[in-house]
Amino acid sequence: MTLKLSILDLATIGPGQSVKESLDGSVALAQLAEDAGYSRVWYAEHHNMASIASSATSVLIAHVAAHTKTIRLGAGGIMLPNHSPLTIAEQFGTLESLHPGRIDLGLGRAPGSDQNTMRALRRDPMVADTFPQDVQELQAFLGDSTLIPGVEATPGKGTQVPLYILGSSLFGAKLAAALGLPYAFASHFAPAALQDAVRIYREQFKPSAQLAEPYVIAGVNVVAADSTAQAQVLLRDALRQRVQTFFGRGHTFTDEEADLVLDAPQGQHLREMVKYSAVGEPAAVLEYLEGFAKHADADELIVAHQAPGTEAKLRSAELLGQIALGQG
Repeated sequence: MTLKLSILDLATIGPGQSVKESLDGSVALAQLAEDAGYSRVWYAEHHNMASIASSATSVLIAHVAAHTKTIRLGAGGIMLPNHSPLTIAEQFGTLESLHPGRIDLGLGRAPGSDQNTMRALRRDPMVADTFPQDVQELQAFLGDSTLIPGVEATPGKGTQVPLYILGSSLFGAKLAAALGLPYAFASHFAPAALQDAVRIYREQFKPSAQLAEPYVIAGVNVVAADSTAQAQVLLRDALRQRVQTFFGRGHTFTDEEADLVLDAPQGQHLREMVKYSAVGEPAAVLEYLEGFAKHADADELIVAHQAPGTEAKLRSAELLGQIALGQG
């Protein structure tokens, strides 16, 4: 089986790491991905999270694009309720104009933040209800005929930046099918509805100008290392960082405290989030991914390399690239 592999980079800020170091790591990861033969690298929009540096997603894409040559780059995704469709069309129209043929635009309905952060963003929680209409408005701004008379995106118009619908529920699957767009399922952190969502998407898909046949991307976690024992240690360290992210609230957990949380009932959700994870030496990771691709009925896998720290993350991406893509 030949896997089509991409990377989801959360631009994580590790303990003791600066934002600049995190973003430098994102550039290095994209350069490695380009050399290794990964299909694309996507960045996710999150706000008010001390451990994630990809909040200004389009700015990060522009920076990485300037330091790479051929690999596709995009948002996985832009949380459209946080923005006006015109603004996103102008941003991604600019990116496509500067880096033609290399830009993707994945769109999510969730705000990617809490209510206080939404207020800071000056957004109304109810705007998520208009997500389907906003997607169509954005698509028109990037196409040749606007849906708002007298308003056009410059840059943006005519760039035809490809859209992807992101989701973790049946809503996104049905919308992607109705609009004839590719569907990316967030199974790397929300695994529950994966198979049902993909089935519904494929059954209900209607061809569009962008896409003739359904196309599914499924998210999966990977920690590849030179030994199984090392990979398991790295995964545990990554889970400890999640404890800090989700339960920290001003408190810094020791490793022992984080382990107690992970092993307790309140840690069950964190463990469930990484249900789909390939962990170990490269051969074992590849075997898992091949099985997962069939399980998910996916055309492409987007991998979140969860090893903490830039060096370990790059090594994980390199090892997977070597065995799965024959390069790196």
